[in-house]
Amino acid sequence: MTDAYPTLKTSLTSGVAHVVIDNPPINLLDAALMTDLDRFADAMSDDHDVRVIVFDSADPDFFVAHGDMTTADDPATFVALPTAPEQDQSLNPMMRLHERIRSLPQITIAKLRGLARGGGAELASAMDMRFASLKRAGMAQMECRLGIIPGAGGTAHLPGLVGRARTLEIILGGQLIDAATAERIGWVNRAVPDTELDHVVDTLAARIAALPPGVARAATEAVDTAIESTTHGLQKANELLNGLFSEPAAARLAKAALAAGAHTRDGERHLEALVDDIT
Repeated sequence: MTDAYPTLKTSLTSGVAHVVIDNPPINLLDAALMTDLDRFADAMSDDHDVRVIVFDSADPDFFVAHGDMTTADDPATFVALPTAPEQDQSLNPMMRLHERIRSLPQITIAKLRGLARGGGAELASAMDMRFASLKRAGMAQMECRLGIIPGAGGTAHLPGLVGRARTLEIILGGQLIDAATAERIGWVNRAVPDTELDHVVDTLAARIAALPPGVARAATEAVDTAIESTTHGLQKANELLNGLFSEPAAARLAKAALAAGAHTRDGERHLEALVDDIT
């Protein structure tokens, strides 16, 4: 990967793309950052060498501060931004961008070391997972306090993450949610000490990237379908499972697990470690 994006620093290690957002002075989600994120997402849409994308920030105080408030003075310029042409053009450009990122074939993870408000919080919410620094991270949807509502996916994503009542508390209250609370209510997967954040996220990303081809995407698709309908979710999972069973990796790994001690009392006591050793 190359640093072809003025507001992003990108690198690739063993199937994991690391994207560091670097848009001084506060990582504002302005036209420049939106354009770079859109171009990057477009490049990733057909990149089969990348299995996981980790989004980080060069600014320890801000993941992405929020959307560019100057658009209120010139909404026509904002609406004209040509992001994600494949998405529903009746949606605004920030919604389309976040939908493009949400729809990427890779697993997306937000590493939240600083603050993410408004459009920054919505960008993180559009990703598959979020991990936060206990010491530094915080999230908020403060738009109602400014006379509008979240306009980049917050009203759509939050109910599935935290439930209806807490979504209304976050949006209507407009207060900063600290990392520990965000974990407790489900807005982030885990809140960890700042010194452990890189290890937790990078270890998980590497484990996902090392899965056999197609497995992570199939699991995600099955889960997403089940959220919409349990019946359809079961049907989709069955369809995807049958496809994976036909791949050589399934039989090879099952045989290796049995040879290493699966189905034995000793092997089953430490099954996770056993599986890690054969993959």
